[in-house]
Amino acid sequence: MPVISMPGIRPVNFGTLDVSVSTGKDGVTYIRPVAPIGDVPVSTIAMLEYWAEHAPDRLFLADRLPNGEWRRVTYCEARDLSRSIAQYLIDHELSADRPVVILSGNSVNHGLVALGCMSAGVPYAPIAPAYSTKSKDFDKLHHVFDLITPGMVFAEHIELYEDAIRAVVLESIPVFGTGDLSTVPGAHNLNEILTQPATEAVDIAISNLGPETIAKFLFTSGSTGKPKAVINTQGMISANQIMIRDTLAFLKDEPPVLVDWLPWNHTAGGNHNFGIALFNGGSLYIDDGAPTPIGIHKTVHNLLDIAPTLYFNVPKGYEMLVEHLRSNETLRKRFFSRVKVLQYAGASLADHVFKALEDLAMETVGEKIMIITGYGSTETGPFLSTTVWPVGRPGEIGLPAAGSEMKLVPNGEKMEVRVKGASITPGYWRQADKTAEAFDEEGYYLMQDALRYHDLNDITKGLLFDGRVTEDFKLDTGTWVNMASVRGATIRGLAPLVRDLVLTGLDLPHIGGLLFLDYDACRREFPELATVEDTAAIAKHPALVARIQAGLNDLARHSTGSSTMVARAIILETPPSPDANEITDKGSLNQRAVMAARAAHCEALYAAEIPAHVLVANRKG
Repeated sequence: MPVISMPGIRPVNFGTLDVSVSTGKDGVTYIRPVAPIGDVPVSTIAMLEYWAEHAPDRLFLADRLPNGEWRRVTYCEARDLSRSIAQYLIDHELSADRPVVILSGNSVNHGLVALGCMSAGVPYAPIAPAYSTKSKDFDKLHHVFDLITPGMVFAEHIELYEDAIRAVVLESIPVFGTGDLSTVPGAHNLNEILTQPATEAVDIAISNLGPETIAKFLFTSGSTGKPKAVINTQGMISANQIMIRDTLAFLKDEPPVLVDWLPWNHTAGGNHNFGIALFNGGSLYIDDGAPTPIGIHKTVHNLLDIAPTLYFNVPKGYEMLVEHLRSNETLRKRFFSRVKVLQYAGASLADHVFKALEDLAMETVGEKIMIITGYGSTETGPFLSTTVWPVGRPGEIGLPAAGSEMKLVPNGEKMEVRVKGASITPGYWRQADKTAEAFDEEGYYLMQDALRYHDLNDITKGLLFDGRVTEDFKLDTGTWVNMASVRGATIRGLAPLVRDLVLTGLDLPHIGGLLFLDYDACRREFPELATVEDTAAIAKHPALVARIQAGLNDLARHSTGSSTMVARAIILETPPSPDANEITDKGSLNQRAVMAARAAHCEALYAAEIPAHVLVANRKG
């Protein structure tokens, strides 16, 4: 395994990503790793059993107690406690047709229940807490329950989910949890369940686990439609972790230490990061923070306590963390002391954030920390590809790891990517039609994304994300608009004020933009907005509007024509709405839903008489 040693960068072990490229009919290209995937454990629980025997006293999971102290659970304790939960589930005769629904956020208890379900051979479905705590009509939660017909529900701090449980959960479905159990009559106490001994039935259930055993259902809505239950088998989860370990080879050097907030109802947190800790005998400190003005302080508090050996976050999280790293020398020294790799996903990392991370690391420890990114989806485990070199430009996704392969298919002016491999889902639960639509005639999963070569003459430099294949559109002139390119350039040009945007213009004369503000950044940039909560007032702030107007003008001056220039834009006064399906379960914008919900704004972008709230880009301005 090569040690990546580059001037000024902390050395780190990575596996190799040698691939072969072949061409099929009609311009189709196949990219396949040369090396095979390593030996794959039979199940997640096999790894829990392994570490409980080989490192019984090593910390596995930790979260914050109400008094601020860490609750720590070792591998041996996790095995024994999850077996008690498995016994409880077996006693209730649950199955794939009657799985367990977990309504709670990340916690030690959530992790134990998940492991208990897998030990019993009973699938579970971790559901986004927002479905239960922020939704007014519980529409998505009703859909989830109708689709998978759960046989049991777990809720930590059960009082937080009282309304959702009363509205959605049938009286015949047992509920167990922690907190104020009196709010849900008949609910069982998890703490009592944890004291019950396991029987031989649990051993039998574990021995029956195999690669095809369903471990969990992860819900994803993608860009359209209601949430689909993505089947996650023991085989695909285990294979994905071996793909990760073989590629991020430094995981074999020492047990990893993670401080992580990414939600377990998503594949990045629940599969990728949770699995990295478990499969490599590592320790996962559950960060109760988040990339919000309040949540970031909790993250900082946790990072002052625990120095990670690798760190994952979304670009917004890194942006907020950088502000604290700049002002807190103790945090800087702690954070950069032993971290080997910084990884991001979900969007491009802004140039100023990237540079700040490099500069702060160099200032603090005398060397930069490798920053990498990758590519995948809920349906792929999620890990498909990664860079094993420092990211050098937006959109890099590296090359496919051993165990996966890519198929690039000409689609208009783009190359559509399809994938096959050991970690790909067998399909969507009880939705055979959606499953059939998701795979091509050769069994490749349709990612609905486009990729392109970093260098046409050198595959070793990897691939670049080239947007969604369904997002690009033509103006009425017949000119193609590359959605990903224009969107990325506009966000960078209006940073840090604009967090995201939707582009319009299909069969119309110019590109329009619906701009979603980053309210936290706006408050930082304009101190007079520091205490303003009214998002409409922020959107109308004259200095902010002038800054965005100037940014649009500058982008227009540097554009090459109508296909690369946002000619008109509207600063939206409200953030995207989950209830209106304007954001997907992955946190990305649902383009179609935004345009449908804000149809009047879309029309205003093309009105003959330009409304006052529409900004017009001026190349001479």
